[in-house]
Amino acid sequence: MNKLIKIMCAVLSLSLLCSCTQEGKSEPKSYETETRTETTTDYEDIETTVSPEPMGTADKKSHSYGVAKNGVAHDISKNAQKYFESNNFKAFCLDTKSQKKVLYLTFDCGYENGYTSKILDVLKEKNVNAAFFCTLPQVKENPDLIKRMIDEGHIVGNHSVTHPSFAEISTEQIKEEILGMDKYLRDNFNYSEPYFRFPKGEYNENALNTVGKLGYTSVFWSLAYADWDLNNQKGEQFAYDTVISRLHPGAVILLHSVSPDNANALSRIIDTARENGYEFCSLRDYKI
Repeated sequence: MNKLIKIMCAVLSLSLLCSCTQEGKSEPKSYETETRTETTTDYEDIETTVSPEPMGTADKKSHSYGVAKNGVAHDISKNAQKYFESNNFKAFCLDTKSQKKVLYLTFDCGYENGYTSKILDVLKEKNVNAAFFCTLPQVKENPDLIKRMIDEGHIVGNHSVTHPSFAEISTEQIKEEILGMDKYLRDNFNYSEPYFRFPKGEYNENALNTVGKLGYTSVFWSLAYADWDLNNQKGEQFAYDTVISRLHPGAVILLHSVSPDNANALSRIIDTARENGYEFCSLRDYKI
């Protein structure tokens, strides 16, 4: 009997020890979870305008633009623009309305690689307004750069909190990703502008409609190249030749600020574009 009691006590002690150990554990919070938690209750007045039910199909699309030649936008870009307009999406990739040879210069800024200051120096020297689509980590880690962008008249665009594929997340998560970024800009920079770029260029009809209902214009592009791959940088001349050879009226140019090639070639790109009759405009000048 005593032996049985001792066995039962030992089992009970082991059970209590395991329970305490589990209670003492804390799962590491992901950055995504933390940011979503802190932003879901502050924008109820905006969020109520967006139905939690999908608005349109959930079929995943990846934005394509085609390589423009001889000053003419590729048919893929033209068809993408027609798709946005015919479906009344608040989105554009190509300005087909302006009668002038306009260009829109945009940069994606997922993280800082030391070249953004040089890009800003060139833009200031050349008096060109650009849009910088930033993720929340980029904004949090580089407040001086963000403040400079704002102070010098550039657009700090919304590129989401955690850079997910918007074709693979729910309507609620879409709202949290966009409003979380917007809240941080408002709270820390007293700033907000209604321009959004889909991470990876991936979207679906529901995502386009949701972004539009939140008051944002989705900005795609009609000119780009693989400048984001830091293991495959091909030099300043390559960047210059590639961008200049693909210029066309109404182009939305996508460059990545992490590329040293872009930073080094930017001044010449701007000069040559202007010599060929192009005018750099702000996204603010484009009316959906």
